[in-house]
Amino acid sequence: MTNQHENQIHPDRPMFYQIRLHGHLAPQWQTWFDELTIVLAANGETLLTGPVVDQAALHGLLKKVRDLGMPLMAVVRLDSAPGQHADVTDSCS
Repeated sequence: MTNQHENQIHPDRPMFYQIRLHGHLAPQWQTWFDELTIVLAANGETLLTGPVVDQAALHGLLKKVRDLGMPLMAVVRLDSAPGQHADVTDSCS
């Protein structure tokens, strides 16, 4: 099921998400998370940030997180690409 509103606004552009995990993810996992940027925060969390083409891809990423066994802290959809002004529009914690 897709959000038709999102597809009508920018059907050719992926949405940007940030996934926050409890614990640090080792660098060798970078290739498993494709285009996502992995940032190890000083507070012991890992931030995965980047483009996600659709809801199916987002669910695929969340399955990978589940398979790692790391606690999921939050999933946040960003209004714009990282580095630009971004407001939180949707979250789960």
